[in-house]
Amino acid sequence: MVQFFIDFTLVAILVIGITALMGVIVNGIGENLFGGSKKKEHTLQTAHTQTGWKLVGGKKISR
Repeated sequence: MVQFFIDFTLVAILVIGITALMGVIVNGIGENLFGGSKKKEHTLQTAHTQTGWKLVGGKKISR
C-alpha cells in the first residue's frame, strides 16, 4: 500500500511538473517564432511607464 502512494505521488509530481514546464516552453517558442516585431512590446511599455519612478527597497539594484 505504501508503494502505491509513493508511485502515485511520483506520477502526480511528474504530471504537474511537465504540464507547468510545457506551458512556459511553448510560450517562449511562440513568442520567438510568431512574435514578429512585437516581441518586446510589453516589456518596453512597462519600462516606459516606470520611467521617473523612485527606486524603493534595499540597496540591491535589480536592473
